[in-house]
Amino acid sequence: MTIATILSLGETALKLGLICSLTVLALFLSYSMLNVCDLSTDGCFTLGAAVGAAVAVSGHPFLSIFAAMAAGICSGFVTAILQTKLGVDSLLAGIIVNTALYSVNIAVMGGSSLINMNRTETVFSMMKETLKSTPLKGRGDIVVAFIAVAIVIVFLVFFLRTRLGLAIRATGNNADMVKSSSINPVFTTIVGLCVANSFTALSGCLLSQSQKSVDINIGMVTIALASLLIGGTILGRGGIFVRAVGMVLGSFIFRLVYTVALRFNMPAFMLKLVSSVIVVLAISGPYLKKQWPQIKRRMTHRKGVQ
Repeated sequence: MTIATILSLGETALKLGLICSLTVLALFLSYSMLNVCDLSTDGCFTLGAAVGAAVAVSGHPFLSIFAAMAAGICSGFVTAILQTKLGVDSLLAGIIVNTALYSVNIAVMGGSSLINMNRTETVFSMMKETLKSTPLKGRGDIVVAFIAVAIVIVFLVFFLRTRLGLAIRATGNNADMVKSSSINPVFTTIVGLCVANSFTALSGCLLSQSQKSVDINIGMVTIALASLLIGGTILGRGGIFVRAVGMVLGSFIFRLVYTVALRFNMPAFMLKLVSSVIVVLAISGPYLKKQWPQIKRRMTHRKGVQ
């Protein structure tokens, strides 16, 4: 494997890692901060991709970003209403919304399961033209993804330090205590899920414009969960900024492993297994590290007995 190949793999992993890290940051807000396991991620991600592609194809690449985020807010609102107003369990609410969004996404895509955007102007193609005469020529995709991630991280850092943001974090820690403090946990849950799902939809929109296509069968929840756990293992302690950067780093590491697996001509049907293995390693890694001294003592004791 040549240096040029390694650099190419690194750039691909960085671009996809940055784009997908927006979904990881969404899970960071909903799962880590709000303590809600939102399983509508797959449907919301595809919704953002489909809405963004439909608007971009009509000739509005910038507007597609805001349209996708608005669609994500609607998805998060429905999920939150099911949980807070109709008494549906959070896991079941996510599954219901995810299932319903499959039909919605097909409708948005005009009854097709695929949208081709090869001749469509996107924010990535516009950035490519802008950077044509600069040292960043050919790095337009990474620049766009980096700007989006930087904006989201800055927003999260400031938002979670506001009174509403602190109320959202408090709701995730202890909803009953929040209720006794005259804070409405229903409102904080709705706002938290709406914001989180807007990030997920933004991620889907950027990925569709980067890859110039939308597929109805895009799967993100396993990838995002694995990245979240990896990021939490690496930079799980510290302030909001440090933890958010950890989420981005976790997404990049996951994508790097994924890209290397593809490089070795691994069959496409095996990639889901790779994702699952990475999730298992990310979950069990901290536990095994903690248990390692005890395991080591047992192994030493068995050798002594033999």
